[in-house]
Amino acid sequence: MGLKLIPEETDIKFLQMRWIAFVVSTVAVLASIGVFFLNGLNFGIDFKGGAVVEVGPAEGQVFTTDDLATVRSALSDLGLGTINVSEIGGGADDTAGGIVAKIELQSGEVEFTEKCLDAKPENIGGDLAEQAQQIATSCVSATLKEVLGDDISERRIDVVGPAVSGELIQKGVGAILFAVIAMLAYIWFRFEWQFSLGAIVALVHDVILTVGMFSITQLEFNLPIIAALLTIVGYSMNDTVVVYDRVRENLRKYKKKPLQDLLDFSINQTLSRTVMTSVTTLIALLALFIFGGPVLRGFTAAMIWGVIIGTYSSVFIASPVLQVLGVKREWSQPEN
Repeated sequence: MGLKLIPEETDIKFLQMRWIAFVVSTVAVLASIGVFFLNGLNFGIDFKGGAVVEVGPAEGQVFTTDDLATVRSALSDLGLGTINVSEIGGGADDTAGGIVAKIELQSGEVEFTEKCLDAKPENIGGDLAEQAQQIATSCVSATLKEVLGDDISERRIDVVGPAVSGELIQKGVGAILFAVIAMLAYIWFRFEWQFSLGAIVALVHDVILTVGMFSITQLEFNLPIIAALLTIVGYSMNDTVVVYDRVRENLRKYKKKPLQDLLDFSINQTLSRTVMTSVTTLIALLALFIFGGPVLRGFTAAMIWGVIIGTYSSVFIASPVLQVLGVKREWSQPEN
């Protein structure tokens, strides 16, 4: 026999809690919007511009936590503004598989130290801001070699200018809006307008709360987070469609059953599948969050939050909206 987290005879009265859920969600959504306008988002280099320098140890070498402290001290003395230094692939023995230095976007009016001017690339081009970014990147790269050794492995140097970062923001927002609109059209075509509106309310609810979570925690918001938001939209929609399919089936089967009882019955029928899917997904995401290192931390944090919120919204938002709007029994005709 298969494992069942939820007994088949479960009879939880979810719809009786719909107004409490609506109030809680409304407060959470308004708070998320308010925090977003107050705190904003901690945009990563993908969106605000800058550079990333990643290095790895030379053959037979390991980076320690002392090396990280030394690197942070050395880079902070360069006068290049905020430089975030983190480790990737760290082990349990206080060693790091690599070191990543993220340099903020440089203006064309920055006054470089003599050390950075000495590291200036020979073939430098572009406007003043681009030249400043190239000098800063070369300076950080040279400092890392000075501190960690000339034989370190220079894995990547990525530079994102302000024009590119602005375009990425527009495309990221556009991708999320397109996904939401496509989901709206799909639900409207497959079901009825009440179902479509309920699904959209749940999707917008999930996206706003996820953005609010990033605004509150100030976790770095970068391109992988856009991917996480799109995944959350798909995950939430999948959960909602599973419940809606059962609601439509039961509308055809139980013509005289009160709508509230029918919705509760449908949610309880799909509850075991919903919980099992969410739990197994969360186990994998928690493993990534704990052992995946800082590179994956923002993405997995968004996914963990999205799975929890998506499961909540499919039960307490998407389904109760059908009760509020009223699904017409005439629409649900028996199948031939």
